[in-house]
Amino acid sequence: MEKKMHNNNKASQASAKIPRKMFVAHALALALTSALTGGVQAADPIKVGLLLPYTGTYAATGEATTNGLKLAIEQQGSTLGGREVEFVVVDSEADPAKAVQNMQKLVSGAKVDVVVGPMHSGVGMGALKVARETGVPLIIPNAGFNAATGPMCAENIFRTSFSSWQTAYPMGKIAAEKGYKNIVTVTWRYGFGTESVEAFKDGFEKAGGKIIKKIWLPFPEVEFQSQLTEIAALKPDAVFVFFAGGGAAKFVKDYAAAGLKDKIPLLGSGFLTEGTLAAQGAAAEGLLTTLHYADSLETAENFKFRSDYKQQFGKEADIYAVQGYDTGLLLAQSLQAVAGNTADRAAWIQAMENARIASPRGEWTFSKAHNPVQNVYLREVRNGANVVVKVASAKLSDPAPGCKLRQVSAAAR
Repeated sequence: MEKKMHNNNKASQASAKIPRKMFVAHALALALTSALTGGVQAADPIKVGLLLPYTGTYAATGEATTNGLKLAIEQQGSTLGGREVEFVVVDSEADPAKAVQNMQKLVSGAKVDVVVGPMHSGVGMGALKVARETGVPLIIPNAGFNAATGPMCAENIFRTSFSSWQTAYPMGKIAAEKGYKNIVTVTWRYGFGTESVEAFKDGFEKAGGKIIKKIWLPFPEVEFQSQLTEIAALKPDAVFVFFAGGGAAKFVKDYAAAGLKDKIPLLGSGFLTEGTLAAQGAAAEGLLTTLHYADSLETAENFKFRSDYKQQFGKEADIYAVQGYDTGLLLAQSLQAVAGNTADRAAWIQAMENARIASPRGEWTFSKAHNPVQNVYLREVRNGANVVVKVASAKLSDPAPGCKLRQVSAAAR
C-alpha cells in the first residue's frame, strides 16, 4: 500500500509539469483505452454450464431440455443481454455420486456464469451444495425435490419446473370434489414418491378426505400383484399413485388387467401418464392426473412453441422441452434487464426474481423461495392424449417449509 501511494505521489508531481493541452489529451487517451478494455470484457461470451444427462436412462430428458433452452435463446437473436453465448456441457449421467465433482468442473474449472441443471433430484443435492458454497446462479429445469426451494433454498438458486408438492397437492382437492372419502395411496419408497403422497394427503385431508392405507414398494420394483390384491380387498373409493416411466406404464396396465380400472378410479400426479401413453394403450383411457403442463394446452404460446420446436428438431415437444424453453426465457429476460452484466450478481438475481415468464404452460412468476407460481391442470386421458379438463389450482405457490430466504428484491426496496 505504501509503495502504491508513493508512486501515485510521483505521478501527481509529474502531471503538474505537463502542459494543460497535453494533459487533457493524455487523459482522453486513457479514458478511450479504458472504454475499449471495458468493451472487450462486455463482448466476452456468457458461459452457460449445462449439468444434464446425455447418456443412460434419462438421456432423452437432457436432450429435450437442451433443445428447449437453445430454441428460446435463438429466438432472442442467439445472445443474452447483448452478449454471445457459450455452452459448457457436462454429462451428469444422472449419477448423484458425481454431482459435486461435475459441478466443480463447471464452476471452478470452466468458470461458467450460470449452471442449468440437473434433471435428477439425487444429483440436485450435490449441485445445491456447490451452488450454495460458491454463489454461482443455479437454475434447476426439472428436479422436483422439495428441499431445493425449501430448507436448502438460497438467493442464487432458482427452479423453472415444479416441486413434488405442486404436482400432487391439487389432486387431493379434485378427489374430494368427486365425492371420494376413503383413498389408498401406492408409490415407491423414495424421495419423490414419498413427497408426492404426502402432498396428496395434505390436499385430500384438508378437503375432508381420509387416507385409509399407504402402500409402499422398494424403488424400482415393478411387480405389483400383491399390492393390487390388497387394493381389491380394501375397496377404497379411489387410489392415488405416484409412478413414472416404465413403472407407470406397467402399473396402469396391471391395474386394468386386474379388473380394478372400472371399479376403483385411479388418480395420479401427471407423471403417471406423461411420456407413457403409447406403452399404456387403452388401459390409460379416462385416467385423471394433475400437472403444470399438457401437450394439448390451448394457448397461443403453446401452439407457437410446439410448432417451432417440431420444425427445428423434427419431433414433438414434451414437458422437459417446455421447462428448458422457460429457462432460456428466464435467462434472456433477466440478462436483458441488467444489460448482460453477470458480474453484478445481486442485480441479476433481483432481475430473475422479478421475471414474468410468458410460457407455453401459461404465465408464471417466482415465489419468495424461487419456485414457480403457476397453474396446475387437471388432465384426462382421451384417445391416447392428456387433455386439459380445467385448472385444478390457479397460480399455485409451494409453501416452501423451512425456507428462510429473504428476496434480494424485497431487501432492496
